[in-house]
Amino acid sequence: MTLGPLRLPAGPGPGVPDGPEGVRRAAASDAAALHRLSERFVRSGALRRRPPELYAARAGEFLVVDGPEGGAPVGCVALRTYREGVRRTDAVLYNFCVLADCQGTGVGSRLLTAALLEAAARSAAEVFTATTGGAELFLRCGFREVPAERAPQEWARALDPTRGSRVYARRPPALPH
Repeated sequence: MTLGPLRLPAGPGPGVPDGPEGVRRAAASDAAALHRLSERFVRSGALRRRPPELYAARAGEFLVVDGPEGGAPVGCVALRTYREGVRRTDAVLYNFCVLADCQGTGVGSRLLTAALLEAAARSAAEVFTATTGGAELFLRCGFREVPAERAPQEWARALDPTRGSRVYARRPPALPH
């Protein structure tokens, strides 16, 4: 299954224009919850450790899905754009995690769809991510493994070669006119 072109859901998610239901943009007040959620994946080796202050400073880059009845986030992903040269902007997905109990329920797919729509709205030429895992969701959604040299250089230089991450990319979906 590939995502582009996307079928947009009936209603926008709060805070994400034309995004999937239940996805919202994080606020600085979510920083502690994002850090707690991410730490579970840091301990397993799936994510790099990031200081709690980073989640507050970059809250606007994060999209989240909250638990039932407005509970703590059960999934998150961050999207950062990089300008490469004069005319090209690329986007990078990072810190993508979904609680084990919520995996397979569509949380990750909704987050990824919202992030791709956001990348398209920012006119990104390509969306990149790196993972140490199997990348099944990324592959199902049209990502393909690419050499790290193709990614934004600032981001690619920051990848830790000892982690064995693989880099994936795809074009963002076309937005409806």
